[in-house]
Amino acid sequence: MEFSESALLNEGVLVRIGVVMLAASCWMVVNISCKNPFAPKLETTSATQLCTDLTQIENVFCTFRNAYAFKDTTTYGSIVADDFTFSYRDYDRGVDVSWGRVDEMRSTYGLFQSVQSLNLIWNNQISSDSGEIRRTIIRGFNFTVTFNPGDIERVDGYANLTFGRATVNDPWKIVHWRDESNF
Repeated sequence: MEFSESALLNEGVLVRIGVVMLAASCWMVVNISCKNPFAPKLETTSATQLCTDLTQIENVFCTFRNAYAFKDTTTYGSIVADDFTFSYRDYDRGVDVSWGRVDEMRSTYGLFQSVQSLNLIWNNQISSDSGEIRRTIIRGFNFTVTFNPGDIERVDGYANLTFGRATVNDPWKIVHWRDESNF
């Protein structure tokens, strides 16, 4: 059986077209059919994002997230004011519980040391005022604590945070954190 040069050329072109079509089909199956239009949007910002300008409150939230992701008390301490207060409602005892900066740093260090990983996702702001020196923001969050692969806790809630600074040129720091989680 003899093949002409044009027949071999046409066969090579057809093979290339077939390979391109197969690749395009695979790409479409993987990238188009796996989209769920009803799924919530995933956070696409990296936990390693730099957020150095702490005169912007959003960067304080970014630093907070990074400190938890890297379990870094030095970074966390940089956004916690000297006169910081943490508080939450103990519904079992029917009382509000609070502590200051020293206890906050000690308990955060203990948390960071006792877990394998932490994932904090900040959600939408529920409430915010617009002060230049002092500002309160209530913001939803999802917090995943992985003690080990078989022991994972998820907390959804709201952080009622008050930020303060001496002048508009100073970095924001967290002055008060009232935890409103769903324990």
